[in-house]
Amino acid sequence: MERAVFRMSGFLMVGLLLVLAGAAAGAVAASGAEATALIATAVGYLVVLAVVATGFIIVNPNNAQVIQFFGRYLGTIREAGFHWTWPLTARTEVTLRVRNFETARLKVSDADGNPVEIAAVVVWRVVDAAKATFAVDDHVEYVAVQAEAAVRHLATSYPYEAHDSGRASLRDSAVVSDELTHELRERSELAGVEVLESRTTHLAYAPEIAQAMLARQQASAIVGARFKIVEGAVGMVSSALERLREEHVVELDEERKAQMVANLLVVLCGDRAAQPVVNAGSLYS
Repeated sequence: MERAVFRMSGFLMVGLLLVLAGAAAGAVAASGAEATALIATAVGYLVVLAVVATGFIIVNPNNAQVIQFFGRYLGTIREAGFHWTWPLTARTEVTLRVRNFETARLKVSDADGNPVEIAAVVVWRVVDAAKATFAVDDHVEYVAVQAEAAVRHLATSYPYEAHDSGRASLRDSAVVSDELTHELRERSELAGVEVLESRTTHLAYAPEIAQAMLARQQASAIVGARFKIVEGAVGMVSSALERLREEHVVELDEERKAQMVANLLVVLCGDRAAQPVVNAGSLYS
């Protein structure tokens, strides 16, 4: 787990080094030591300075530095600025910025066995720099691989479109996005990564069945439209017969009602405008 490491202001450490250098130089000068002693003191100070200087570190905004001491994890520095920490340590920089990854167009079979093409974009960020560094080999590649795996699993769990009421499909973006985000969060927690959002960016039938499925969609749309037209026509015919009866416009027997209903349905449900026929005979011939 990520933890904070000992650190102090780098500028403060620079000031301390200058003060120590001045104090050492003053002490040597006051003692009246020989040139050999002065050289030995200067060399010793330079060695100490070189060791101490390895503890200086710069952390950029929205970045983290993971500190290791000979293979041992000491902690993480998240605060941006110029710092000093334990010398002779190794540092690994991890960005904490929000990043996004878009999968390639994957060809998979949906829940009904139809081949579909699907792609998604994943928005994520590192929340635990220690896990991102030590738990996986490469957390960026890990997120990419897990995103593709989650998208494939999602595509096989739902049909491209639901033909039954109450059944979710890949076209229900809200349901699909929530489930994809939830699955990716579980998969990426190991790497110290938080998935903020994920959405499908491409969804289509595979080219080999796209034409057949388009014809099926068109047929379904035509059937649905016809159903609405017939439903409206039945209501209009019922209203017309009721008005004729209430206002005593004409008395129709059952046979004439049936003929009138048939004529009205043909007129209302037909694709073309009705062609009037002039009856030159009697009312019933």
